Amino acid sequence: MSERAKLSKVSPPGVRNKLSRLLWAAVEGTLYRWSPTLFHGWRRQILRLFGARVGAGFHSYPTARIWAPWNLEAGSNACLGPRVVCYNVVRVTLGADAVVSQGAHLCAASHDFRDPAFPLVTGEIRIAAGAWVAADAFVGPGVTIGTRAVVGARAVVVKDVAAATVVAGNPARVVSRR
Repeated sequence: MSERAKLSKVSPPGVRNKLSRLLWAAVEGTLYRWSPTLFHGWRRQILRLFGARVGAGFHSYPTARIWAPWNLEAGSNACLGPRVVCYNVVRVTLGADAVVSQGAHLCAASHDFRDPAFPLVTGEIRIAAGAWVAADAFVGPGVTIGTRAVVGARAVVVKDVAAATVVAGNPARVVSRR
C-alpha cells in the first residue's frame, strides 16, 4: 500500500469534537500539566476519563501535549516523554514498552497542498512494541514504526519503518539493524 493511500481526507471537526477539545484543554492546562512529574498514575486516570485506552504502567509526562486523548491507545509501560507533541486527530497507537522521547512530534494530520481547497488529511500512527522514537524526531501521518525499531534523534519519518530497523536523518533512511 502506498504511503499516500493510507491518508484520508476528513471534514472539519463538529461542535461536539470542539467542545470536547475545549474541556480537555482546560483539564490538560491545569490538573494534568500542573501535576508533579512522578504522578504518572494521576495523569493515566485523567487520560482514561477522556477516553484514552492506556495500559498499566503507561506514563506520560506533564509537559507532553496530547491533542485528543480519545484517539490515544498505549500498551503497558509505554511512554510519552517530556515536551512530546501528540497531534492525534485520528488514532495514535503505542505498543507495550514503546518510548517516545523528549520533544518528539507525532503528527497524524496534514493538508493536501495539491488540492486548491487545502483539505485536512489524516493517517493513523502506529508505534509497535519495544520501538523507540528518539528526541526531537518527527513522525508523520500514516506511518507505522515496527517492533523494536529505532527512530534516531531529530529524524523525519514519513514512510513506514520495518521491525528492528534503525533510521536517522531527514528524510529518515536506514542506518542499521537491531
